[in-house]
Amino acid sequence: MFGGKKEGQADDKVDTIIGKETVIKGAVLARANLRVEGLVEGDIKGQGIVVIGEGAQVKGNIAAKAVSLSGQVTGNIEAQGRLEITTKGRLQGDIKVEQLIIEEGGIFQGKSEMNGTAEKSSSHTPPKKE
Repeated sequence: MFGGKKEGQADDKVDTIIGKETVIKGAVLARANLRVEGLVEGDIKGQGIVVIGEGAQVKGNIAAKAVSLSGQVTGNIEAQGRLEITTKGRLQGDIKVEQLIIEEGGIFQGKSEMNGTAEKSSSHTPPKKE
């Protein structure tokens, strides 16, 4: 799902699947990894990885440890770690993430804010000119 597993990264095992023929209207709280293959009309809050499958749609905001997007999302995404938009992924909304990966063909329309390591490295004082 996210290439090689790195230290501190969530386990790639999926605990909950929202199937292709399933429509959920309302907020979803996942305490582990979640995979969406159907339609969710509402916000998703995940404590693990949230995977939006190729035919899936989410009309709402997503907040999670990490997000992999192969379907369509209309809403904002906030990830503590990585947001990966695959070749078939479509995102219309703003993001706040530590890492952003967009594969060729993936679409992102919105504003981005990078947090984490980028924020820490930009807070230093520039060297004085002589």
